[in-house]
Amino acid sequence: MTKKVNIATTSGADVSTINQAVSQRIKLYRSQKKLSLDELSRLAGVSKGMLVDIEGCKANPSIALLCKIAAAMNVSVADIVNVASEPTVHLIDRSDIPVLWQGEKGGSAKLLAGTRGPDMLELWQWVMQPGEAFASSGHPADTCELLFVNRGQLTLQVDGRDYVINEGCSAVASTDRPHAYKNNTRDAIEFTMTVYEKSR
Repeated sequence: MTKKVNIATTSGADVSTINQAVSQRIKLYRSQKKLSLDELSRLAGVSKGMLVDIEGCKANPSIALLCKIAAAMNVSVADIVNVASEPTVHLIDRSDIPVLWQGEKGGSAKLLAGTRGPDMLELWQWVMQPGEAFASSGHPADTCELLFVNRGQLTLQVDGRDYVINEGCSAVASTDRPHAYKNNTRDAIEFTMTVYEKSR
């Protein structure tokens, strides 16, 4: 079990800073793409009220919401939280790396870096404490994830089927369908994940 999956941080950029960046960038991209709140709501499958709260810095959006909004605007989550690559080289300080998920027992997911949308790559670092899990309803069509378990044993669930990835081992998964990451062991686990999402 995990707490509500909101942007949360125990280190790196603080929640208010991240939420402010998210608010400003969603408004910027929506303006550039000439999308009304109603249109974005329809495309993303997110209520207009939630979008108003996010743009007004009154909401703490989950990873799932950010993925839906980013996909609807053909940008990446990294674009929205401002860790997307700039031309040539974009150095990201440790203090600027956002923690976008925090489990109830202290686990975390950090979006280390990413490319600009619409075709995008994201690099994530996850830590999960015993019993923690994160579930997703699925990303846009043809999304692929590469996973490497640095420490412990990760259970990856795709379409209801569990796959065990041991320490030092890797996996490639199609995640345009329901999937989840679970720590079913008694020890903390760490894994690195790269997400590739093609533009529609």
